[in-house]
Amino acid sequence: MSILIIQLPARQRPSASAPDAATVTPGPQSYAYVLSADGESLSRQGRGELTQMPAADSVVAVLAPTDVSWHRLTLPKAPQARLRAALASLLEDALLDEPEQLHLAVAPQPKVGQPTWVAVCDHTWLTSQLMALEKAQLRVDRVVPGAAPDEPATALFHEAFEAGQGSSESGPEVLMTWATPEGVSTWPLGGSLSRGLLPDPLPPQARFFATPPVASPAERWLGRAVTVQTASEHMLLASRSLWNLLQFELAPRSKGAHALSDQWRHFMSPTWRPVRVGLAALVVVQVLGLNVWAWHQQHTLKSRQAQRVQLLQQAHPQVRVVLDAPVQMQRETDTLRAQAGEPGGNDLESLMALVATAWPREMPSASLRYDGQALSVAPPAGWGPGDIEAFRAQLGAAGAQVDTQADGLLTVRRGPRS
Repeated sequence: MSILIIQLPARQRPSASAPDAATVTPGPQSYAYVLSADGESLSRQGRGELTQMPAADSVVAVLAPTDVSWHRLTLPKAPQARLRAALASLLEDALLDEPEQLHLAVAPQPKVGQPTWVAVCDHTWLTSQLMALEKAQLRVDRVVPGAAPDEPATALFHEAFEAGQGSSESGPEVLMTWATPEGVSTWPLGGSLSRGLLPDPLPPQARFFATPPVASPAERWLGRAVTVQTASEHMLLASRSLWNLLQFELAPRSKGAHALSDQWRHFMSPTWRPVRVGLAALVVVQVLGLNVWAWHQQHTLKSRQAQRVQLLQQAHPQVRVVLDAPVQMQRETDTLRAQAGEPGGNDLESLMALVATAWPREMPSASLRYDGQALSVAPPAGWGPGDIEAFRAQLGAAGAQVDTQADGLLTVRRGPRS
């Protein structure tokens, strides 16, 4: 499933020269994007207007690390409809703005009563970004942070994300985003105090990445080598996060075909790849099992047919061509019985003897007819439906079949041999 990953430009902060900068139309018209065919590798990358973005099955928006603040708290027990208000109440003293002006999102798979992370960003700014994407016919499935609390500790040296900032005659301003299980922080490398913000000693498993333009100054500042990671590679890595900031009032509310499409894209996402592989393997096993079972049943049927043919030819060697072994066996057996002078099951003598076992004495039949296979008799004049059923049941116990004809005659014949 193809994924389009769009880097949202960082929110412009108010300044003395432009106090309303945070409320103007968001960001530049050019957005960095990455297209991946499978969510694992880069297929295409570049910058462009939203209306020029390539088509994809899923769209993921990535927030700049400076646009998200992180707060640790114990998840309260509250209904989903009131969870946002409960979180805002707990974070009210820790937030710089009014809770109503901020958007909150809880960490993936939180547990009530357990510590969890809450991501906070400007609600108006994020909403305006999503509306711009929606206006360009880009339905965002997930919004993920550029960095989130996680282990091992990771440092990313990068340029400033703000439009119109971060560059000077000496080169781009270098920022460092430090993400650990204790939180996420971003600060510039300039100044004498920036180095002291890193823990000393550094965590043994800490990782250090840098975008190509700032790799050299990052290594000089850090005093050790860093792994070069392009902005596109960082966006692709961020898209694999389990975080999704589209929660509460920003949660997608799809209906009808859009809901089915969203569910299908969710199922085809890289996160569900093990499930898809498992289902495919299960289908393959079922198909193979059915084929093996069908082959076994066919082999058993052919084996039984061969046994019937062998039994027929052993009992009647004169039969050379076998078309229907049971029918031919019955025919040859009837021929031998007739040659020996023994009556068959549907001979007149046998059928009359069988009828005599259930026929009332001194009540002769008014009509009797034999066609070579069945004996038809007229029931006694005083018989009712109950007497006929008793007659049928008694002969049925002896293996005979009794049918009532339209003219009232009872037709008796031996049932087929099993």
